Amino acid sequence: MVTYKGKPIRLSSDFSVQTLQAREEWNQIFKLLSERSYQPRIMYSAKLSFRYEGEIKTFLDIQKLKEFSTMRPTL
Repeated sequence: MVTYKGKPIRLSSDFSVQTLQAREEWNQIFKLLSERSYQPRIMYSAKLSFRYEGEIKTFLDIQKLKEFSTMRPTL
């Protein structure tokens, strides 16, 4: 059992086709960010967030990440 602030909560996994496809799309990017110590996290199965220059950056789709990475050559 998991509790939050003294209250029990239920955790469940989403294994729908859409969720599995979204996770697969982020897989290579997640691995690259991990190798470079950016501390990536996949949130709600289809969001990617990571620490960059002291800020947490969050992306809902790969296109937005690509736009960000073209502005930041260090990624």
